[in-house]
Amino acid sequence: MNFSPADCPLADALRDARVRLERAGIGGADVDAELLAAHVLGVGRGEVQAAVIRGASLDAAQRARFDDIVAQRATRVPLQHLTGSAPFRHLELRVGPGVFVPRPETEMVAQLAIDALRAAASPEPVAVDLGTGSGAIALALATEVPHAQVHAAENDVEAFVWAKENFAAAGVPNARLAFVDLATAFGELDGTVSVLVSNPPYVPDDAVPRDPEVRFFDPPAALYGGPDGLDVVRVLSGVGMRLLHPGGLLVLEHGEWQGADIRALLMADGWRAAATHRDLTLRDRATTALRP
Repeated sequence: MNFSPADCPLADALRDARVRLERAGIGGADVDAELLAAHVLGVGRGEVQAAVIRGASLDAAQRARFDDIVAQRATRVPLQHLTGSAPFRHLELRVGPGVFVPRPETEMVAQLAIDALRAAASPEPVAVDLGTGSGAIALALATEVPHAQVHAAENDVEAFVWAKENFAAAGVPNARLAFVDLATAFGELDGTVSVLVSNPPYVPDDAVPRDPEVRFFDPPAALYGGPDGLDVVRVLSGVGMRLLHPGGLLVLEHGEWQGADIRALLMADGWRAAATHRDLTLRDRATTALRP
């Protein structure tokens, strides 16, 4: 996008950005263009749309900054890395290099855990989120089920820094973040947890993600789960047996092709009522099971 020192109509800048992003192979280029403009202007996307209707313009400095950020997005730098935030349910989470960007499909995974936590018989049920990354699931649980106690574990330094920032921003007294390996996390909670939830790395080692945003920018430790993608799931099965009380629920996110294998794995380990659940795109997204 070339620009002159004169003000540029916002509508023109958005159109140019959309064309550039479409040429880069980015789906939803119009949405990304509006969100990038909103970030540059310090407003919401709706305000950008209203400004277009009013015939608003960008000044030279705004146009230059917009041009730069669109150019970065065209190289497939994730939108969330450029804006510094990612929405998750009612939360706005700080994200960037070194942490897995939460996806909309994980909101359904959080809902399964939230529903189970709300249904728990205890007046103060306990939930655990293992491999919390940005803290998305744990903070959703803690804010939407305020009578619960939520414990989150993360052992990657870069991800932990992002999670710590998000926990501090949320300011929820019923959420605890610990720097600890998920395999040994929270021994003091053994047998007391009502819900254990995790979005583990589940991509098979030789399955290279198609999207450049995932392949080049999401941390490998958050993506790859061994030859069949289920190495961490096997660990979580054992950890769940340790942490959950009888009747407690295990909730695992996974790839759309892994439901049957995970159900078989869990049933072989002694779990009961293993069931796979679809997300809003009708793809298998999570499997749940009950601690015997």
